[in-house]
Amino acid sequence: MSDPAAAALGTHATGAPPAVLAVTDDVATGDGARRRPKLGWFFWVCLSFVALVVFGAIFAGVLPLQDPGLQTATQNGGPSAAHWFGTDDLGRDIFSRVVYGARVSLVVGFGAIGIGLLVGGTLGMLAGYRRGRTDSIVNAGSYVLLAFPALIAVIAIVSFWGHQEWKIVLILGIFSAPLLFRVIRAATLSCASRDFVTAAQALGATDRRILAKEVFPNIAPAVISFSLIGVATIIVLEGSLAFLGASIDTNSGQIPSWGNMLNEGRTFLQSDPWLTVFPAIAMFCFLLALNFLGDRLRQHYDVGGVKL
Repeated sequence: MSDPAAAALGTHATGAPPAVLAVTDDVATGDGARRRPKLGWFFWVCLSFVALVVFGAIFAGVLPLQDPGLQTATQNGGPSAAHWFGTDDLGRDIFSRVVYGARVSLVVGFGAIGIGLLVGGTLGMLAGYRRGRTDSIVNAGSYVLLAFPALIAVIAIVSFWGHQEWKIVLILGIFSAPLLFRVIRAATLSCASRDFVTAAQALGATDRRILAKEVFPNIAPAVISFSLIGVATIIVLEGSLAFLGASIDTNSGQIPSWGNMLNEGRTFLQSDPWLTVFPAIAMFCFLLALNFLGDRLRQHYDVGGVKL
């Protein structure tokens, strides 16, 4: 039976007032009690589209697509049932080339960001965690690299070194490292001063274990959200290089990237706009999806406070 006096005071069976219980629950649950903003339906639409593009790029060789290098008699043909996006000036199927071209653009985008994370991310975590002289030296180096005009420097290096795909990925990856360093360093600085890191240090944990077990899991949302936006930026940069004729050389039979297709179709823009329009739409939709995914993840995990 319930206690009438307790009921009159508004207490629970435990004897603690509701306000006390609410405070206790909030303390027990910690930061996880804060309600995060929902990702929204458009987030899942963008994620599905990105997954579809990645799937098509990976399995383009086994999908029922025409050979992207096959030349037919239908030159500069408009969209039709046989050729959904039409054909180019050599009679090659544009839809097939867009799907295969996604593979090149994705390799450049994700490959360059991967290199940037490996170099800049590692240095950013070390500089943000150790601080002191290590932070000062690496930080000064990042300012020097950020001072270079990236597009002009990349064009100059590619002109002397070559237009192979792996060289483009390596060069763009090196130039993306300073910005990724700034982002990850800032996230590490805010995380390294928190209580759980101090507790791990007091228990005698090594720096490697603290960085791997304590720091990295907490900065991972910021890394992922900014990396997605970085991939979109690299793809745009590669497209700019291709439009200037300084990207991957396609004369040796290499499948073109979306940027190369834009460059190839610009001379036919007035007479046969589909040569440029469809690769541009594919590139635009993919970049829009990547940027939205990165921005929504940043809002969802509340990493907007990371300052460079």
